[in-house]
Amino acid sequence: MCTSILQIAKDGSHILARTMDWHALYVQPLFVPRDYQWESVYDNHVHTNKYAMIGGGGAHHHEIDVSDGVNEMGLSVQKLTFANGSNLVDKPTYGQVHLAPYEFSFYLLGHYASVADIEEHIDEIQLMSGKYAVNEIGDSELHFAVVDRTGRTVVIEPTHFPMRVRENPLGVVTNSKDFELQLERLGQYVNYTDDFEAGTLPLNATRVSTGRFSGKPVPSGSFTPGGRFVRAAYYKERADLPTDEPGAIVSAWHLLNSVTVPKSHQYRPTYSVYRAATCCESLTYYFQPYNRLGLVQLKLTPEMLTWTEPKFYKVANQLTVTPLN
Repeated sequence: MCTSILQIAKDGSHILARTMDWHALYVQPLFVPRDYQWESVYDNHVHTNKYAMIGGGGAHHHEIDVSDGVNEMGLSVQKLTFANGSNLVDKPTYGQVHLAPYEFSFYLLGHYASVADIEEHIDEIQLMSGKYAVNEIGDSELHFAVVDRTGRTVVIEPTHFPMRVRENPLGVVTNSKDFELQLERLGQYVNYTDDFEAGTLPLNATRVSTGRFSGKPVPSGSFTPGGRFVRAAYYKERADLPTDEPGAIVSAWHLLNSVTVPKSHQYRPTYSVYRAATCCESLTYYFQPYNRLGLVQLKLTPEMLTWTEPKFYKVANQLTVTPLN
């Protein structure tokens, strides 16, 4: 369970924020260099990344498992659970790229510069079940939120192959497999613009509703995928538009407050183990583990593009405060 929210600031900054809802924290900020070589867990095939990236993840097998991040071209990707939505490929097809589902976000960030670039190659990639895997990979069900510097925002879903690249001008993603049904439910709480209804909303539009909420109900506090979807989209529509990247990060964090799942093991096995965001323009990654109550910031600098080894940054998952005396 996770929630993704895109914020577009008035200065054109694109901020893709998210909660990561899981059983425990396995992610830390990281850097991966250009030309990094790694082996797919699925078939031990060696892949070579083209682009450097920063994000959140950890070392895994002979690769790096990246949950979210931004590459040097300003492409930002997140992976989110996709309950009962995936239709993974069992038997590999000759000439295709075969990946374990959880490797796809890392592959996208390493190989592509934009959403259009991904679209040109999406029919070359298959996300595989574990039936013929060389190593144990499980059958993880995931879909992927993607945005680039143009503001084009999509969700990539392994419902069939070639995979579906679905436009998402709403800029909100949770774990539900039926996006159209979620939009229908959201329509009970907002009045959509004519452009959104017609599918003609301009690129980088910051609103999909008219801003008139009179007579509409207020969303519930449910932490179900549908409940979080409605709540995130509803409050995003009502919030002031941020001016710039700092304002968008502050706004995103307050929006994430409404969908952050507290630790409550008696009632649910997962909680929001961390929150993170990327900025496509400044190539910045923001990260906050559950106990910290404060953000850390990692920037992909020109100097880092000359580095040849990956780097992992340890962040203490504990309360940090600024003493006044």
